[in-house]
Amino acid sequence: MKVIGLTGGIGSGKSTVSKFLTELGAIIIDADRIGHEAFEPNTEAYREVVKTFGKEILSPSGEIDRHKLGSIIFANHQARAKLNKIMHPRIYDTVKAKIEEFRRRALSAVVIEAPLLIEAGWAKLVDEVWVTVAPQQTVLERLTKGTGLTKAQSLARIRAQLTTEERIKHADVIIDTNCTLDELKTKVRELWQKLLKEKK
Repeated sequence: MKVIGLTGGIGSGKSTVSKFLTELGAIIIDADRIGHEAFEPNTEAYREVVKTFGKEILSPSGEIDRHKLGSIIFANHQARAKLNKIMHPRIYDTVKAKIEEFRRRALSAVVIEAPLLIEAGWAKLVDEVWVTVAPQQTVLERLTKGTGLTKAQSLARIRAQLTTEERIKHADVIIDTNCTLDELKTKVRELWQKLLKEKK
């Protein structure tokens, strides 16, 4: 079974590529979704995050408010490191277990979608690293339109992450998403078909 690690910075088009891969029949292991599930109230991770960052990060209903938490961790490197220390081992264990489950089922390929694949040291889980890239101006436009973040908030999130140049050093495949959706869909389809042919 071939394991692909799909990664890229915020607003780089990673989720769109993942969506196209899903349409092509790819099995996606979404590390962000696993992280969200770990945030559910009364889980071990939830209790540890609230203990570390305080009840100020909770919504009135008692759930972790990701915007409140985000404003803390993207403004403070040490706070971000604390959160990663809590979350990364738990997400890693779940991702690894899912890969093993799919391997037992003899699937031909799976894709791990993980924004922090390289930073968290998870590249060892995958056979190939696919990195989505786009110019910073394009990323800023996507973020301010798509998320409601201000330019300053968007820049803070971009600067808090690994640079595109650093990600590219680890890439087996680079996917430039600064194109039309149809062009991007064609790129992704060609990559996926090539991967499946290699598996035969």
